[in-house]
Amino acid sequence: MSHLSSPPQKHKGEHKGHGLPRGSERGSSSRDKDRSATVTSSVPMPAGGKGSRPSCPPSIPQRAPNRLVNEKSPYLLQHAYNPVDWYPWGQEAFDKARKENKPIFLSVGYSTCHWCHMMEEESFQNEEIGRLLSEDFVSVKVDREERPDVDKVYMTFVQATSSGGGWPMSVWLTPNLQPFVGGTYFPPEDGLTRVGFRTVLLRIRDQWKQNRNTLLENSQRVTAALLARSEISMGDRQLPPSAATMNSRCFQQLDEGYDEEYGGFAEAPKFPTPVILSFLFSYWLSHRITQDGSRAQQMALHTLKMMANGGIRDHVGQGFHRYSTDRQWLVPHFEKMLYDQAQLAVAYSQAFQISGDEFYSDVAKGILQYVSRSLSHRSGGFYSAEDADSPPERGMRPKEGAFYLWTVKEIQQLLPEPVLGASEPLTSGQLLTKHYGLTEAGNISPNQDPKGELQGQNVLNVRYSLELTAARFGLDVEAVRTLLNLGLEKLFQVRKHRPRPHLDSKMLAAWNGLMVSGYAVTGAVLGMDRLINCAINGAKFLKRHMFDVATGRLMRTCYAGSGGTVEHSDPPCWGFLEDYAFVVRGLLDLYEASQESAWLEWALRLQDTQDRLFWDSRGGGYFCSEAELGAGLPLRLKDDQDGAEPSANSVSAHNLLRLHGFTGHKDWMDKCVCLLTAFSERMRRVPVALPEMVRALSAHQQTLKQIVICGDPQAKDTKALVQCVHSVYIPNKVLILADGDPSSFLSRQLPFLNTLRRLEDQATAYVCENQACSMPITEPCELRKLLLQ
Repeated sequence: MSHLSSPPQKHKGEHKGHGLPRGSERGSSSRDKDRSATVTSSVPMPAGGKGSRPSCPPSIPQRAPNRLVNEKSPYLLQHAYNPVDWYPWGQEAFDKARKENKPIFLSVGYSTCHWCHMMEEESFQNEEIGRLLSEDFVSVKVDREERPDVDKVYMTFVQATSSGGGWPMSVWLTPNLQPFVGGTYFPPEDGLTRVGFRTVLLRIRDQWKQNRNTLLENSQRVTAALLARSEISMGDRQLPPSAATMNSRCFQQLDEGYDEEYGGFAEAPKFPTPVILSFLFSYWLSHRITQDGSRAQQMALHTLKMMANGGIRDHVGQGFHRYSTDRQWLVPHFEKMLYDQAQLAVAYSQAFQISGDEFYSDVAKGILQYVSRSLSHRSGGFYSAEDADSPPERGMRPKEGAFYLWTVKEIQQLLPEPVLGASEPLTSGQLLTKHYGLTEAGNISPNQDPKGELQGQNVLNVRYSLELTAARFGLDVEAVRTLLNLGLEKLFQVRKHRPRPHLDSKMLAAWNGLMVSGYAVTGAVLGMDRLINCAINGAKFLKRHMFDVATGRLMRTCYAGSGGTVEHSDPPCWGFLEDYAFVVRGLLDLYEASQESAWLEWALRLQDTQDRLFWDSRGGGYFCSEAELGAGLPLRLKDDQDGAEPSANSVSAHNLLRLHGFTGHKDWMDKCVCLLTAFSERMRRVPVALPEMVRALSAHQQTLKQIVICGDPQAKDTKALVQCVHSVYIPNKVLILADGDPSSFLSRQLPFLNTLRRLEDQATAYVCENQACSMPITEPCELRKLLLQ
């Protein structure tokens, strides 16, 4: 298949190659220099060029809505007034394509995607393009976050047949849903070197009429090749690979790509990728006395510190943006995703466990403060994302980062108060400007701002330590800390009056599960019941609004309705593998944080449902989607990369190990072995693509600790032992509370718990491995010593 664009595309999507997992770039920043479209096809087409976004909003007469107006997805609703005869993904569209023998144009994106906005504005609002799409194609619009199965299948095609992938994704399908042309963003018209969307449509229309059989044959051939290439199976293998070998190779690959100065694992763009940090912490724990172990810890802690000091963190409102467009973590793509906040809260909490440095715990608390304030539904659920774009002022055209940027003049006007005791004349604004690296000319370089829209604008980033800033102006460190915090609070209050970025108020079970983990783990590590209660409320929301009691199945989505209500699509969108895996992880973390066994019981039931719906009994591992839900799709995939989110199979491997530790059920250990064996070849070939699964492999081949606390859940001595366990970084463990009731859920699962006794009626801890338990321990300091061995 020929590549019909030049030059090669800068990736705008999930990096699926054999290098470091970079995470989903989900629509590249408007400052990326190379934004060429990529088309893959057997049809010859001319090269074309990129259109420019108009400098002011186009005046669009009110049109009659298309059928997307009846959808719940914020992304689909953004296209409800396009002059395009859009269909949602479903049988009605497929039947029409088959009846009229027309190709399907599939457009996939999400509501906070910058380049999705661009293509909607430039092409889908264009009357002529709308007419072409409506008359010569059956046009289908998909929210990738609602239907990750559809997204994964066709992104696999686009990435396999082009130089990259991303969103918006544009794919042309036969009426039988087999892809034959694929690309990403297209400008509306041809330029000197790039193909325009209108030209692509005309060429495909003509080729469909003139060379349909050739297109169908090529499509079938490519689909067959993708099917063979994407197969993940145990084959003749009986056991997974050596954990020691995979660990060593994964660490070496990360070490080779590490940025010594700024942290992270690439030049630019640079992603947080918490799965890598989690791997490095686990690697450190099992190699503490080696040079590589110390190196792994330093790499992870330095990366987290540089990110927290950089512009990728919102220093005014907290939380982290999607990724950095530069090596220094300075200028981000300003979108904020729920899954980043969830995983980074855990990473910073673990950094605090390991280092004892409150810098990391403060960052974790700040992340959760942002989520509680900006991404939380009043019933306990969590919204998906905030957009990168917003109007600088009401009525103006949205620009990326407008909500977050500042000029020096603004800061000086907002913070004119003199700083008493400084060694030179100084205002609060000047102090903040110095500490956070603001300049009159702006701190965004011209190559990150090709349109010149951001001149004089600044991204706050910590340029100096508090000690250096204090020394520079002859001030006390605590006084500087107080002044900077007061200044940031003033900026926060002023920023409230700016037009906010669009909120994607869709709620996804998978990302809500990650967020339950974020609150539960951080609350447990820091001993903050308020955060654990947020996790409990999140789990209650999932059970109340995203769980079907009759079938035991999770729903993928629900939506914020008017007046704080919660709405669902009809028919409901049922959960995918990642929904079950991430929710089960969240519930296991919540049980360990709250010691409420009801969450553990629900986790077991969901795991049973996951096994029934997704397990591959022939090849091992889990498919990403139910067989029935994905009926008609040319591929049924198993996700094989830990990226912006961990792969659901990697998380499932950990869940199965933990569930075996909680219950002793051999079936779950057997499934874990089969899963790891099925992914053996992928791990051997590119271990760095699956760092979370390599962690699971290590956990399986080491010994899982069962830490049992015997005591009254409400007693102070019980809580002291539980908090001691949470204060120590021990990823390969389960924490069990035995309250002495032989009829309790856990006592029925693990009969040996009934043999463990409190010592002298005090809360007592036992550390059990390989069906043998330690001597009883009643003092937290003694327990801590044992856990640190």
